[in-house]
Amino acid sequence: MRYLCSGYYDPQKFNALPKDDLAALIAKCRLHDEALHATGKVTFLASLSAPKEWKSIKPGDSKPVITDGPFSEAKEVVGAFFIVDAENMDEAVSIASMHPAAHLGKDVGWGIDVRACEFFIEGPPAGTAEKIHCRTHDTLQA
Repeated sequence: MRYLCSGYYDPQKFNALPKDDLAALIAKCRLHDEALHATGKVTFLASLSAPKEWKSIKPGDSKPVITDGPFSEAKEVVGAFFIVDAENMDEAVSIASMHPAAHLGKDVGWGIDVRACEFFIEGPPAGTAEKIHCRTHDTLQA
C-alpha cells in the first residue's frame, strides 16, 4: 500500500526566521533525510515552492479559472510530500516519523500528515502500459 505523507509549515513563522536560523534548521535535516531514505520504503520525495508561486485551478462556467496563490486560506500549508510504500498505516507512520518535519521546526509549525492512497496511477516509461493501483483491487493494467 502506498501512503502520501505531507510535510506542512506556517509560512508567516517560516518567513520570519533570520537567515542564520533557517540555515541551521536546514542543516539539521540531513541526518533525518538520510534515515528516511535508508528505509528503502520512500519511493518519491519532493519539496514544494513558496505559496506566492502557486496557481489555483477551479471550475468556471465554460472553462477552468486559474488564479494566483494558495488554493485555500490556511494557517499551515504543504511544503513537501513523499510517498511511502508500507504494509499498513502503522509502518507508514513509523517511516514518516523519520522525516525532519517530525523532529525539527516546531517553532515554524512543521509537521507531517500521513494518508493512505485510495487510488494510484504509476506513470509509464515510454512505450509501455501504465500501472493503476487501487486500494480495493489488485494492480490493473491500462
